[in-house]
Amino acid sequence: MVRGQTTECGCPGRGGLHARRPEANRMLPTDEAAHQWYRFVLSFPPHLVRDYIARFGIGPGQTVLDPFCGTGTTLVECKKLGVPSIGIEANPTACFASRVKTNWGVCPDGLSRHAQAVASAARRVLNDDGFDDEPPILGPAVGAPEGANLRALDPEQSRLLLADSISPLPLHKTLVLSRCIDELAEPRFLPHERLALARAAVASASNLRFGPEVGLGRRKADAAVVGPWLADVRQMARDIVALAGASSVPVAVYQADAREIDQVLAAGSVDAVITSPPYPNEKDYTRTTRLESVLLGFIADKAGLRALKQHLVRSNTRSVYSADTDDALVDGHPEVERIAAEIESRRIALGKTSGFERQYARLTRLYFGGMKRHLESLVPCLRPGAKLAYVVGDQASYLRVMIRTGEILADIARSVGYSVGGIDLFRTRFSTATGEHLREEVVLLEWPGQ
Repeated sequence: MVRGQTTECGCPGRGGLHARRPEANRMLPTDEAAHQWYRFVLSFPPHLVRDYIARFGIGPGQTVLDPFCGTGTTLVECKKLGVPSIGIEANPTACFASRVKTNWGVCPDGLSRHAQAVASAARRVLNDDGFDDEPPILGPAVGAPEGANLRALDPEQSRLLLADSISPLPLHKTLVLSRCIDELAEPRFLPHERLALARAAVASASNLRFGPEVGLGRRKADAAVVGPWLADVRQMARDIVALAGASSVPVAVYQADAREIDQVLAAGSVDAVITSPPYPNEKDYTRTTRLESVLLGFIADKAGLRALKQHLVRSNTRSVYSADTDDALVDGHPEVERIAAEIESRRIALGKTSGFERQYARLTRLYFGGMKRHLESLVPCLRPGAKLAYVVGDQASYLRVMIRTGEILADIARSVGYSVGGIDLFRTRFSTATGEHLREEVVLLEWPGQ
């Protein structure tokens, strides 16, 4: 490992491909095709994937796996480069997005024409209801008059959402558009139109804002929905034209648990891994996609949400269950045990007694146990000499107990039988809780083929 180097901002770190690049986490304008169809705000950038594909010497005759593929950054970039890829993702909305974003085989003109027909139908329905898609340009948006007959989610669906995620009139418009998409469904275009609906609902219609965690921004009494949706579909069509040369590059995306990869993939089928798993940061990753998950029908009730969470590596206390056993896999690991003990000691000293606070020490063990289980399940799928890159971040958000995620993950990987090639500094971010610069790093591994 390379230690003791200094980043551009002056904080101690490790060397790496991005340590001195201020644009490290930015998407370049030339990368936007397909990536921008639907994307998590804090996704790692496409150029990071390119850098490690080049560093690993990966070519068209090899296969790259992203076992936590999210919305498909690694898969899209591999396809652009002509490299076959495989994605694993437990979140059904993110899995759906990855599948659509790597499907460039539809007719772009047909997609645009069909979307125009759907948009016209939705606008007719809205006009019959007494609404325009575009809110007034002058003056504040006023929303629907009291007593207006608006479409709404059923109570069980509504309870899954962050309160005030979307105001009544924008929700009505979204549901009208969704119904028109379904009623005029053309199977070839339906996935792209539904993904564009997810993006428009969040970006244009909702009251949500995104940072380290999803929250509420300005409340929109009214918002355009059909117009932004149609613009997104037309952008998809333009991107498909630009990407046509790579449309036949194979991509497979599985909705599955990353801790059970050997139950999904063939033995010896993977040459490289480029991924960013969850961090142990008390972030509920299902909240990031909750609105669109409900609108698209991927989650209908609390039982469905619970079933989804049970297939995720534990990264927040609201996803911890009494039957979880991953923590047993890191029993006796000195650093994991030390961190868990420090968290528990500080919790007791501060008199923190809520249910989630009592679970946090266990969560730390569950997270690293889950990552160990993932690394073990991956072994049969790797070819000898396979190269791996894991983007992970230090955490210090809860009770100011520092978790050096990259260092611990590297040590756990070594215990499973991987060789550790180093830890590259990807970027740093300032923690207001601790006053420290937290590292986001790329842990480099190799499977020797035992």
